[in-house]
Amino acid sequence: MTERSAVTTPVPPESTASSDVPAPTESVVDGPASTEPAVLAELTPADDALAAAIAQAVGAIGGSGTGGEASPDDPNDGTAGAGPECDALDPARCLLPYPSNHFTVADEASDTGLRVRFPMEAMPVNAQGVAIDPAEYNRNDGFSPNSTILTLVPGVDAVATGLPSWTDLAASMADDSPVVLLDMTTGERVAVFTELDAKATDDAERLLVIHSAVALPEGHRFAVALRAMTSADGATIPAGPVFTAYRDRLTAEALDEARRPAMEEVFAALAGHDVERAELFLAWDFTVISTRNLTERMVSIRDQTLEFYGTSTPEFTVRAAQDNPDDDGLIARQVIGDFTVPNFLTGDGGPGNRFFLLDDVKATPDWLPRQNGILHVPFVCNIPTSVTKPGSGAVHVVSYGHGLLGSEFEINAGNVRRMADEHRVIYCATKWAGMSEDDIGNAAATLQDMSNFPTMADRLQQGVLHHIAMGRMLRAENGLFEQPEFDIVRGRIDTSHLDYDGNSQGGIMGLMLAAVSPDIERAVLGVPGMNYSMLLPRSVDFDTYEAIFVPAYPNATDRTLIISLIQMLWDRGEGGGYVQHVVGSPLPGTDTKQVLLHVALGDHQVTPISALVAARTMGIAAELPLAAPGRLQSEDVAWGLDDVAYPYPGSALLFWDSGTPDIPLENLPPRAGRDSHEDPRADEDVRRQKAAFLFEDELIDVCNGAPCTADAGG
Repeated sequence: MTERSAVTTPVPPESTASSDVPAPTESVVDGPASTEPAVLAELTPADDALAAAIAQAVGAIGGSGTGGEASPDDPNDGTAGAGPECDALDPARCLLPYPSNHFTVADEASDTGLRVRFPMEAMPVNAQGVAIDPAEYNRNDGFSPNSTILTLVPGVDAVATGLPSWTDLAASMADDSPVVLLDMTTGERVAVFTELDAKATDDAERLLVIHSAVALPEGHRFAVALRAMTSADGATIPAGPVFTAYRDRLTAEALDEARRPAMEEVFAALAGHDVERAELFLAWDFTVISTRNLTERMVSIRDQTLEFYGTSTPEFTVRAAQDNPDDDGLIARQVIGDFTVPNFLTGDGGPGNRFFLLDDVKATPDWLPRQNGILHVPFVCNIPTSVTKPGSGAVHVVSYGHGLLGSEFEINAGNVRRMADEHRVIYCATKWAGMSEDDIGNAAATLQDMSNFPTMADRLQQGVLHHIAMGRMLRAENGLFEQPEFDIVRGRIDTSHLDYDGNSQGGIMGLMLAAVSPDIERAVLGVPGMNYSMLLPRSVDFDTYEAIFVPAYPNATDRTLIISLIQMLWDRGEGGGYVQHVVGSPLPGTDTKQVLLHVALGDHQVTPISALVAARTMGIAAELPLAAPGRLQSEDVAWGLDDVAYPYPGSALLFWDSGTPDIPLENLPPRAGRDSHEDPRADEDVRRQKAAFLFEDELIDVCNGAPCTADAGG
C-alpha cells in the first residue's frame, strides 16, 4: 500500500461547460498524486484506425430515441444548458456505463458540488416512442447509494473471467479480482458481487451487472474498474477504442479531452491498489447522492407535520368497533377509524399525484413540498382477548406494516393475531400509501410509461408520514386509547414507547420508517430487503407486473437499465435510501434504533441477498452459521457479519430454514419447492423471539445454539 496523498479534483471533471467548473477541491485517494501537466505532455496521437474507431463509437451510440421536447426555461429539464451527450466509453446504450459522472454538471449549491444531468435524448423510450422524463433525476446531486452498476462486455464469460458472485464476496476483494470498486473518498475498496444479466434474451446484449455488498456511503466518489475480461475460449477481450485512448494517453479529434483529468484521477486511485492501467478493460467514476439531497423531502414533510400538530394529537374519528370479530377468538375487539394528516401531494393526495409546490415558488432542484390541505387516513386496531383477562399485565402497542400492495387489514392475518394474543399486543395499522391496494392501478400505468414513476416515489414518502402520524396518535396522552372503545384495557396500555412489526414490503418500508420516525424505538422486520432494483428481478411477485412492463419496453437491456435508473428516485421512498441512518448516523429529529431482521431461507418473493446487504450496511450481527451445513449455496454468504452472543441487546439478522431450496445464483426468481416467504412469522419460536426483542429489549436464543428452523407452512 502506497502512502496516501492529496489529489486535485476538478468538480465535475466531466463537464463540457468549462466556464461552469468551480475551483478545484481536494479529495484523498490511495495512490500517487495526479500530475496533470506531465500526463498531458505525454499524449500522443492515435493511429488512423483507432481514431476512426473512436469517431464511430462517439457517433453511433445506441438505445435512446428522440423523446419529447423540454422547455429551455426549466432548470430541471434534460436539455437545458450545455448538457453532456452520450457516454462513448460504452456505445451499447447512451446511459452506459451506468452510473457515471459523465452525466453530471457542476453545481455549487449542491452538497456534492455536482448535479445529475441526463439529456432527454439519452433516456430510454417505450413502445410508443415516449422517452422517460429526466427532470426528477436531474434534481439529484449524485447517484443512488444502491446503484446497480451496468456495462456491456461483449463476449465475456463469467467462469473464464472469474467474476465474483454473491456466494464469494471475498473474491471481489482479492488482489487479482477482475472487478474492483474503489471508494475514492476514503481510498478503501468495496466488496461487490457480479452476474451476467439472466433476463437478457440476446447474448450480444447481456449486461454485466455489479452490486455492492453494502449501500454506498452518501456523498462519496467511486471508481469502477474491469480488467482481464475473458471470453469462453480463453481470449482476453480488448478494450473499446474510446477507453483505450484515455488509458494509453492517446489523442483523437473526436475524443472528449475535458474528461481526461477525471480519468487520470481514476487511474491514479486504482494504481494505489495495484490495479495497473495497462491491464484495464474499462474504468470510470460516479458520485453517490448526498444525505441531504436524498432525505430532505421526507425529513421536511415530517417536520412540517410535527410542527402542525404541535403538542396535540392528530385529529381522529372512531368509525366502528366490533367485538369478537374473528372465528378463533384471538381478538376481543377491532376498532376502525381515520385520522388527519397534512397532505403534501397535489390534488386529493391519491395515487398518481406528485409533491405539491406553491404556485409562486420557483421549481429549483432543491425545492421542498408544501402542505396542500388535510387527508383523512384509515386505521385499524386489534385488541387481543388475552389482555382482557384479570391480571394479564401491561399491554404493548405495535405499529404494523403490511405487505406488497396490501392494506391495513393484514393485521387480521392469523400470525399477527396469534402474536397479539400470545404476547399482549394491541396492533394498529394503516396503509402504505404509494404501494397499497389503492396504488395498483397507478403502478400498472407507471410500468407502461416510466415518466410516471415520480408519482410513486412521492406518494411513498407521504405514506411513511401516515405511519409517523399514526404513531403520534397512539402515544399521545389524549390520543386514541382514551376513547371508550378501549375501555376494556383502560389504564394498562403502555404508551411510553412504540414498536414496529412489518413483513415483506412492511419489512422493506420498515427500514425507512425506523430511520425517520421520532417515536418508534425498536422494529422487527420480517422477510425484509431493500433496494428494489435488486429485489424486482429476483421476485416471483414481479411476474404479474412484467406482463405489463415487457410489452411497454420490449428490449430486455433497456428494462434492466430502467430498473437500475428508477432506484435514484425509489431511494427517496424505501428502506434502501435510509438504511445508513437506522442504527447509526441518525437523521435530524431521530435517535438510533434497534432492528431485528428475520429472513426466510429460499424466499421466492424477497431475496435474502438484499437482507444481507442491509445487515452489512448497518453493521449488525447475525446468528452464525446462517443455516445447517449444505443448506446454502455457500457458507461464505455471511461474509462481513459478526456472530451474535446471546443474550444480545442490539440489532441482529437471523435466517429461518423451513426446508425450501436455496435461491438461484442468477438474477432470477426462485421457483424450486414451496415458497418459504410466510414461514418465519407463522412460527411460535419466531414470535417469542420477536416479543423479547421488542418488549424486553433483548434478543434471546430460541434455537438452542443451532441454526434456526421454522415449521413449513406454519
